[in-house]
Amino acid sequence: MGACCSTGERPHGFFMAEEGQKGKENRAEKGSDHHHHIQNAENSGVRVRFEGSSRFTSMFSQQGRKGINQDAMTVWENFNGEKDMHFCAVFDGHGPLGHRVAQQVRDMLPSKLCSIFKQYSQVNGTNFKIEADEKNEENYENADCEDDHKNPFFSSWKNILIKSFEKVDEDLYDDVALDSYCSGSTTVAVLKQGDHLVIANLGDSRAVLCTRDDTNQLVSVQLTVDLKPNLPNEAERIKNCEGRVFAMDEEPEVFRIWMPEDDCPGLAMSRAFGDFCLKDFGLISTPVVSYKKLTDKDEFVVLATDGIWDVLSNEDVITIVASARKRSIAARLLVDCAVRAWRHKYPNSKVDDCAAICLFLKNKPSLTKSMSEKSRFSNNYPEFHVSHQSKNLNTDDGLETVLNCEIASRPRVDNSTKISRSVSHGLTPQKPEKDVK
Repeated sequence: MGACCSTGERPHGFFMAEEGQKGKENRAEKGSDHHHHIQNAENSGVRVRFEGSSRFTSMFSQQGRKGINQDAMTVWENFNGEKDMHFCAVFDGHGPLGHRVAQQVRDMLPSKLCSIFKQYSQVNGTNFKIEADEKNEENYENADCEDDHKNPFFSSWKNILIKSFEKVDEDLYDDVALDSYCSGSTTVAVLKQGDHLVIANLGDSRAVLCTRDDTNQLVSVQLTVDLKPNLPNEAERIKNCEGRVFAMDEEPEVFRIWMPEDDCPGLAMSRAFGDFCLKDFGLISTPVVSYKKLTDKDEFVVLATDGIWDVLSNEDVITIVASARKRSIAARLLVDCAVRAWRHKYPNSKVDDCAAICLFLKNKPSLTKSMSEKSRFSNNYPEFHVSHQSKNLNTDDGLETVLNCEIASRPRVDNSTKISRSVSHGLTPQKPEKDVK
């Protein structure tokens, strides 16, 4: 659950970055113009969100009880100037300045992707748009084709993503205004265009797809692997670089990276931005990039930081999101349930920061829930039923989320992990929690 044991002008022709009133007030208190930190002048027509919702996305973050919220997130619609392209990412900071690293990476990474994409296109003489790929539709008969020769869309974006992640990390190292020697951030990001989905993972945040099986029930598909130090390939790389991997006696299930001769900093993931104290000892900023060919059975993708996954299973998450009557409320509902699950599963621990993005893959739900279907779902899953009263959510959609909500297997419920049924009284009002040092 823990990450670390130790301690200009607005570009011309840019976009409107959308955020809620609370975010604006927080930035005003800090006396900074957020747009100064976003480095991209290439993307006319792009819509950027840091919270709230749109027709295809819902996003929400809540501070835990460990101090300042170190999670960050972003959604870019019409990414790279293309109407059908979405870029979504969540960032989980750790260390003394983890919140600043997460925000810095959030602001740098999308624009770095666009810049390197432009360079890549000029060198290769192509822009790798969907139209070009449709001419080779036979190459995509295998749903998850990652062969570079058969899938030029994935091949090009894989190279761009890897280069962008590594370049952002280099820029962090060169930034004298931000001390990221013992602070860093994980990232999980998806790039969607048409039926192409490219996933980039750096650390232990996670992406999960909700799809339908052959019986038309909703099932979860985990799109990423939590990159922990005890994974065989990760541990081998770390040990080859003279880093150490072991768990402390008081938390034997949490393996961490340590420096060769000092018991610090104890990082609980094997890849991250920043954390330059460990970059010579096996920690890397190279993401694992994968590909998913989307089909008509796929409903939505959830990106979330480990504050969600530490207490909710993949099946729990898709069930909660699918139960939301409107897309705009889905991410907040998920975070609300996770916070309640924390209090039941780890009553003696501080609730972690939670951030989630729900990316819906269809213009409209394929099935509209009738009142009988809604009632049937509420009766089967009372712990996830809410009255859907949401206030002050930044939204421009009124779409229902998913459908007939047939879940393949009911999430396990026991006394230690059961989600409080007080969720049925509506979403918990968003109130700032006290910082517990």
